[in-house]
Amino acid sequence: MKNWILNNKLLIAGVIIGSLGGYIYWQQIGCNSGTCMITSKWHNSTGYGALMGGLLFSMFKKEKRVNKEQDADDK
Repeated sequence: MKNWILNNKLLIAGVIIGSLGGYIYWQQIGCNSGTCMITSKWHNSTGYGALMGGLLFSMFKKEKRVNKEQDADDK
């Protein structure tokens, strides 16, 4: 479990920051009429923010190379 958390710390940070951003967006701006699918309820806005934050932050994860010699042999 600890290794998974260390390997995915950017994803976890993105989900947390996105959740907070989605909740704050709902609280400050939101949708008064209730017809907006994402921003009319706090849990929709928070979930959407978590998804977008996780996707955004996971783009910056660097892939580790196993062996440079093996990569040279593949070429």
